[in-house]
Amino acid sequence: MSGFPWAAFAANLAWAAGAAAAVMLITFTVAIRQGVHRIVDVAWGLGFAAVAGVTCWVAAEGDTARRLLVAALTVVWGLRLATHIARRGRGHGEDPRYDALLAKAPGNRDLYALRAVYLLQGTLVWLVSLPVQAASYGPGPMTALAWAGAAVWATGMFFEAVGDAQLARFKADPANRGRIMDHGLWSWTRHPNYFGDFLVWWGLFLIACDAGGPAAAVSVVSPLVMTYLLIAGSGKRLLERHMAERLGWTAYAARTSGFFPRPPRPR
Repeated sequence: MSGFPWAAFAANLAWAAGAAAAVMLITFTVAIRQGVHRIVDVAWGLGFAAVAGVTCWVAAEGDTARRLLVAALTVVWGLRLATHIARRGRGHGEDPRYDALLAKAPGNRDLYALRAVYLLQGTLVWLVSLPVQAASYGPGPMTALAWAGAAVWATGMFFEAVGDAQLARFKADPANRGRIMDHGLWSWTRHPNYFGDFLVWWGLFLIACDAGGPAAAVSVVSPLVMTYLLIAGSGKRLLERHMAERLGWTAYAARTSGFFPRPPRPR
């Protein structure tokens, strides 16, 4: 473990924290001016892109090819996600999730949002981005494991981007109002976008593993935390609680995998 540049990596943790905090504070300022906090969801992807960019800039000790690869993959993922969420939320008011949360504010609603939403999400961005940071400091050259991680990432991007596009087209048709999306990737899994997210971060973790044992050891918490958030935290669990009220949900859930894709059961 002596070959890993621990001092430089520790300094990068501070740089990454500053980048994530800057994105969240700027977003908070914009949200106050617009009177809506749902734009913090846009900052989620932007925060990862900022951390990856800053890390790529300061991590001179790591292998250049691996550093550029992990930065490019993270920035592409983060910007696509931020763009998608921004388009989806354009013209809408406050997200009901944030209305419900901020209704419990013990004092100033905006300051409570800063503590309970923005700073929390900034901390999660810093924590989940550990593979991106650790992979950038691996001293050895890239091996096939890094390309395997990139392939897993690409599969995840496919599920996430295609799933989001299919759902957007479905919702754009007024005839589908109130109906359950059960076509395309959504017939193989009830959450192709969340499954794609899951693959993206396990793929980035594999690239960190390629950087060496120390990098993998310090960053394994990232895909584990993301998996928890997607399945048992604020992702699948909360969304399905809301979707359960829709007509046809029970039948859809009975024939469609809850997370990992598989062919749908017969109707």
